Amino acid sequence: MEFKLEQGGKTKILLVTESMDELNIQNELYQYLKESEIFKGSLKETYLDLNLNKENFLFLGLGKEKDLTINDVRKAFHKAGKDLMNIKAKNVGISITELGDLDYNEIIAAATEGLLHSEYAFEKHLTEKKVKPTLEEVYFDIPSEEKDKALEAIEETKSLINGIFLARDLVNERAINMYPEILANTAKDNLEDLNVKVDIYDKKAIKDMSMEALLAVSQGSDKEPKFIVMTYNGNPDSEEKIALVGKGLTYDSGGYSLKPSLSMDTMFSDMGGAGTVIGAMKSIAKSKLKKNVVGIIPACENLISGSAYKPGDIIGSMSGKTIEVLNTDAEGRLALADALWYAATEVKADKIINLATLTGACLVALGNTTTGAITNNDKFMDEVYQASKISGEPVWQLPSHPDYKKQIKGDFADLNNTGGKGAGTITAGLFLEEFVDDTPWVHLDIAGTAYIDKPNGYLPKGATGVHVKTLYYLVKNQ
Repeated sequence: MEFKLEQGGKTKILLVTESMDELNIQNELYQYLKESEIFKGSLKETYLDLNLNKENFLFLGLGKEKDLTINDVRKAFHKAGKDLMNIKAKNVGISITELGDLDYNEIIAAATEGLLHSEYAFEKHLTEKKVKPTLEEVYFDIPSEEKDKALEAIEETKSLINGIFLARDLVNERAINMYPEILANTAKDNLEDLNVKVDIYDKKAIKDMSMEALLAVSQGSDKEPKFIVMTYNGNPDSEEKIALVGKGLTYDSGGYSLKPSLSMDTMFSDMGGAGTVIGAMKSIAKSKLKKNVVGIIPACENLISGSAYKPGDIIGSMSGKTIEVLNTDAEGRLALADALWYAATEVKADKIINLATLTGACLVALGNTTTGAITNNDKFMDEVYQASKISGEPVWQLPSHPDYKKQIKGDFADLNNTGGKGAGTITAGLFLEEFVDDTPWVHLDIAGTAYIDKPNGYLPKGATGVHVKTLYYLVKNQ
């Protein structure tokens, strides 16, 4: 899909809000549709007027102008993209107008994003493809004084979509084809040409670094764990750096605390945090942000065998803290414990944010719409919140009262890897806090948002690539 800042396109998209009394073009048809209540301008509502010999028109509803958000614009153009695909449109023209209090170039970026989202499908294993993109050219008719900023907005959006689609593809791929070595090599293949240094540490190196918690989780699999470190130095004049840490469980059976069979068929997606971090690193590097970022992924499988770790085991960690394993299905926090300690003490990051499909409790609490968050630094949390707001990826901070920490204090080891039945998302997050060495830190639990069982707006069924945008804007606006 190529974007051009000029007039053109056989099909024209007409933007309509519910309060519009008339349109500059096609007003007679619009008045008829409105009076007949065929088309009201509701959000994502569309009406196609096709003409064999002349221009086609797609009326695109944006809902109430006073309530319109940038994320609504993304959703509306995603629907438009699907409709254009249905009529096999090859080119489209869009006249962008001011809408409420929304920034002009943000509208262009959102329209671009929505159209690009409409073409995503994970169909590599289908013999017959269901999604067949047709749109080749998109023409934005905008004032000449806006073109430079509009072009920047479009290019940035394309970089973001590249990262989001990479994240989705990584997480959607099944465990038979996506295990730690493949994940590590895919990160290298996608990032090294963008001036990202990718270091891949094998089992021996992981052992030499005393990452005993990560090793324990990986013991039951014949696939070696990998510890992936991706370093992007976008600002050599600065020593400040932020660490992005993603849980990389390429498959999670639950180990000896075995999951029910119906809960295992999507456990290839337990690397949602890793996919997001790799995708974000790609977007950051493609856009050449002048920031320093280190992406870190502890990658392994959690399986059952004679060598697998067991409930009741007491294990070590890179930090020196000991952990009693009360549940082998609370494995992500163990792998992350060593990765977070590495980020804090080896990378010496100024800030750390980690993402993980960590707890079913978060899905119960917040569903598939909102990501749960735990933090040790409210100022940093506010930065994350602002980035998520720009991105249209909702985040909700959960309480972290000191009393919750009592639930993870151990009797036979320093820590228990679960805090019992209550407040599971909170106690999991507070377990992770034990390994950040007082570095400003935010934990995002994406258990409900990284992989969904039915489409939601421009998010497809399956992997969503959630928070690639949040991480990007967090880094950009530091």
